[in-house]
Amino acid sequence: MAMEPQKQVMLRIYLVYALMCLFGGAIIFQVFRLQFVEGEYWKKKADSLSTAYVNIEASRGNIFSEDGDLLATSVPVYDIYMDFRAPGITKELFYHSVDSLALSFSVIFGDRTPQEYRKELKTAWIEKDRYHLIQRKISYKQLREVKKLPLIRMGRNAGGLIVQQNSRRQLPYRLLAARTIGYKIGEVKPVGIEGSFNEELSGISGLQLMQKISGGVWMPINDDNEVEPRNGDDIITTIDVNIQDVTEQALYDQLVKHNADKGCAVVMETATGKVISIANLTRMPDGSYGETFNYAVGYSSEPGSTFKLASLMAAFEDGLLELDDSIDTRGGKMQYFGQWMRDSHEGGYGKISLEKAFAVSSNVGISQLIYGCYAKKPDAFVEHLRKFHLHEPLKLQVTGEGLPYIKDTKNKLWSSTSLPWMSIGYEVQITPLQLLTFFNAVANNGRMVKPKFVDEIREHGRTVKKFDTEIIADTICSASTLAKAKTILETVVESGTARNIKNSYYKIAGKTGTAQVGYSKLNKDRKISYQASFAGYFPAENPKYSCIVVIYSPSNQLYYGSDVAAPVFKEIADKIYATQFDLHKNTEPLLATEEKTSVPVKTGKQKQTAQVLGKLNVPSSINGSSGWVSSVPNDDIVEMKEKDFPHGTVPDVKGMGLSDAIYLLENTGMHVSASGRGVVKKQSVNPGTKTEPGKIIQLELGL
Repeated sequence: MAMEPQKQVMLRIYLVYALMCLFGGAIIFQVFRLQFVEGEYWKKKADSLSTAYVNIEASRGNIFSEDGDLLATSVPVYDIYMDFRAPGITKELFYHSVDSLALSFSVIFGDRTPQEYRKELKTAWIEKDRYHLIQRKISYKQLREVKKLPLIRMGRNAGGLIVQQNSRRQLPYRLLAARTIGYKIGEVKPVGIEGSFNEELSGISGLQLMQKISGGVWMPINDDNEVEPRNGDDIITTIDVNIQDVTEQALYDQLVKHNADKGCAVVMETATGKVISIANLTRMPDGSYGETFNYAVGYSSEPGSTFKLASLMAAFEDGLLELDDSIDTRGGKMQYFGQWMRDSHEGGYGKISLEKAFAVSSNVGISQLIYGCYAKKPDAFVEHLRKFHLHEPLKLQVTGEGLPYIKDTKNKLWSSTSLPWMSIGYEVQITPLQLLTFFNAVANNGRMVKPKFVDEIREHGRTVKKFDTEIIADTICSASTLAKAKTILETVVESGTARNIKNSYYKIAGKTGTAQVGYSKLNKDRKISYQASFAGYFPAENPKYSCIVVIYSPSNQLYYGSDVAAPVFKEIADKIYATQFDLHKNTEPLLATEEKTSVPVKTGKQKQTAQVLGKLNVPSSINGSSGWVSSVPNDDIVEMKEKDFPHGTVPDVKGMGLSDAIYLLENTGMHVSASGRGVVKKQSVNPGTKTEPGKIIQLELGL
């Protein structure tokens, strides 16, 4: 019998009620389990999703010059935020302070008006922004000013200020050696010293606990780091800032003068391989010049006539050529297997010696000499180039080195014309620094040393690693070959293509180079582009420095190495010579060793000297009527001898006081730079040499 409708309804109600009770009980049980049984687990899980340890970069190490000048450093900068939920920022306090705060921000940062700052701060306050950015990359000085402002000066918890420290890399000397120093920017692969020593400079990152807030923004939980970063080590380079400045300016002036595409110059210490200056300049679209690529290290090209030194040294080593061997330059042109080779001098030089052929850079002469020696055994010629290490990269301390290219007879590009053209610097490729290393080996009596950019690594002033001079080869050739090489290099400057840089103070040895390298992008009419170079060393008698200058695509008529590159070499060498007394010849002692008087007397004007001696009751005698005298003690009397200064020559100011020396020297048009105290002990320009108005003369004083 069917149940009555009313009972069926009641039964259904009971069933629904029972199910609801059962479901509610399950919920209560689950809440109990989550809260009391698994509560700790889920709390940690929630924390792990909203908090995390974030890496804090260490302060990057500094890069210094050899004498301690900063070349690259990390300057601390700060990002500042405000937490408008900070307990101390009440409504009353905020509206009381907002106008002053907005005005102060406007004055300190200068990027927005007080009204704009006020509107921004009010919006952030209304929205209760927990991590509102105020300003990025402010200085420490600005941060100190900010911390004094109304509201903010209550501290982080009360005033809501949040500070994040970062660092910004700066080059105090800006362009000086900038490409060699290099850079590290974000995820871009670092270059130069910054790249090669990135691990040492970077240090070890620290850790800071941060919390994820609305909008996916991570905010520091504490001001202090959980793990403090370890700052990077410092790098001590071989760069001399003063010589670097001279090198950069000399190269720049010549690039501008000849409207050149680009250029580089390197000065290296002969014995150690220390690169004391390196400049690389590129013409920018606006006509200025900047350091955008390290040509000295990374750009391989055909060197041209500077390579003739290696060619002749190969033949010297085999005993096939002597300096007085003669060669007919054949009217300045010669054909090799259908290809014409020409000298720059129209009509050639006639029949000349090997030494003269090298000095005037005769392509026809040098190529004939080498072809005559090695036409039947070209592998022997190439083998000598390999013994000179010209085929090997230097494996430098900085990355990006260009690869040298020395072709041999197994190369599919070897042809019947390869030998004569290689002999004069074509069909080979080499970087300026690789070529300089070869010239430096000649200056260094055959010992080839690796160029060095970094001298040591320091941690808090303590040396942790020292880089010694690396020897590539104890000797690259015999002593007799070296003697001949040095002779022909000196002849180039004495009477050859570089005689325009000859001077009477010290000797330069070197070789000019002029190579055709295609077509200049600055010439719309497709004119041939040239590469002008000069490589050498000084002083030639006892070399302390070697130097190479390469200028690419000069476009103002002149393009020869002697006219374009050699003057840069001379300007650099002159300024180094003028400031380094150890490069000068020995000077005469100030006073005779048999001096018997206890009264020191300096050279000066006759009248004043006599007055001083008279007041001291020191007997004296005068020989001559000149206005200037030198004083020589003679038993118990001081004898004053006439001192003559011929017009047009550098006066001998040794023994004079500084004021008298300056008076005499500046009357000749020279500029005086002096160091020390007392009387003049040394002068950088020898007495009696012809004066050059505007030339700097260095004086060293002593007691």
